[in-house]
Amino acid sequence: MTAPGDHDEIVVGIDPARDWRLPLAWAVDEAGRRRIGLRLVTAVPPQHDTQHVDDTPRSMALHQAASEALSAAAAWSRERHPEVEPVADLVDGFPAPAIGRLSGQARMIVLGSRHLSRTSEFLSAGSLVVPVTAQARCPVVVVGDPEHVMQQPPYLVVGVDGSESSKAALALAFEEADLRGAKLRAVSVWQAPLFLLHDEEVALQAQRRMVSETTAGWSQTYPDVVLTHEIHIGHPVEELAGAAEHALAVVVGRRGRGGYTGMRLGSVVHGLLHRAHCPVITVPVV
Repeated sequence: MTAPGDHDEIVVGIDPARDWRLPLAWAVDEAGRRRIGLRLVTAVPPQHDTQHVDDTPRSMALHQAASEALSAAAAWSRERHPEVEPVADLVDGFPAPAIGRLSGQARMIVLGSRHLSRTSEFLSAGSLVVPVTAQARCPVVVVGDPEHVMQQPPYLVVGVDGSESSKAALALAFEEADLRGAKLRAVSVWQAPLFLLHDEEVALQAQRRMVSETTAGWSQTYPDVVLTHEIHIGHPVEELAGAAEHALAVVVGRRGRGGYTGMRLGSVVHGLLHRAHCPVITVPVV
């Protein structure tokens, strides 16, 4: 196992109040594939206003539950992948900023998802997915559904639109496909404007050219990865989610960085987090 250091571990959030096995399974397997460390993190929020109410018993109960969840998760992790030795980390603070701060040193962050509606996600006191995904400086993997490992041949989907963020997503998607021996489907979605000024076929040809130019050279770097180009017509969220229906994961880039509330998350990323039925990997431009 690699010695601890920058970008050589995967961080997975362990929520004592919910089933953590699905995101932990993804994180353990990925750490094993990459031969890097695994850090299990649970954050305990600070006490309330102790000038009026003694919150010590509640705080102690939360710390106890967090400690027990981390111990159980570490044991489960070792049983699943004995070669990966997890590090358990119980931190004080609100979960989203506490885990988000680790993104500067992590290879990637893995979180579970309850597939809440957009409004419920923002109003949920323990919401991690939106703020961490919006602010993280490393890729964030949101595991709300299992990988479709029975699909043959296995494949990943990456969204391509020619932007710098989609190029970053493409780089990680090739790496993931190579690690897993999977095919890679580079999907670009053309959404027809209300008033089409040019011939539709001309617009689609430009889209195909963009995909070819964006993916050029990667097959030389990863010769074992079978790459296909696909141009879909429709809404990006619907088309990417449909293409990834049986995928190991869908990989997309994230544009910009959200404020402290994490509200600035692109509509495609946000939509996929709620619609895709496979792990969603969001990649920032670094």
